Amino acid sequence: MKTQRENIITFTLTYNKYKRQVYNYVLRMVSDQMTCEDIVQNVFTKFFENMRNIKKRESYRYWIFTTARNEIFTHYKRKKIHTDKYGAADSDDLELGSGEDILLEYEKAEIRELIMKELDEMPPDQKDPFILKEYGELSYREIASVMGIDENLVKSRLYKTRQKLIKKISQYV
Repeated sequence: MKTQRENIITFTLTYNKYKRQVYNYVLRMVSDQMTCEDIVQNVFTKFFENMRNIKKRESYRYWIFTTARNEIFTHYKRKKIHTDKYGAADSDDLELGSGEDILLEYEKAEIRELIMKELDEMPPDQKDPFILKEYGELSYREIASVMGIDENLVKSRLYKTRQKLIKKISQYV
């Protein structure tokens, strides 16, 4: 059995490893920073409480993202919001240094906004894998595990989502 000190160290290392990925994923799913922070806090609180029940350290990432996804859907059920109507916010605020090309940064921000707008119009079964892959930085196998679907289906949905985004975004660019 691990001591309390070892548990705290393991938790801290795991938290620092995955906090950014989980935050980005949740924020893009709920579009509200305060709600996002609450959900991320709940996820890591639950992780700390259940950490000793997870047999393999390799399973931590799967457990954390599955819990995050469940917390997001619980949030929408509580708020009685349909999951196909949620928006997404962009956590990458436009920060410009003195030597950066302002026009290029503006165009990047505009493209990110277009992508999120188009994602908002897609059904969750297409939006979820894209956000888990691009913002959660999960592998195809991890996405399949989190969503409870086949890995080839994840690849197919990602391909279709990317093709739709390319088609829609190319109209604007």
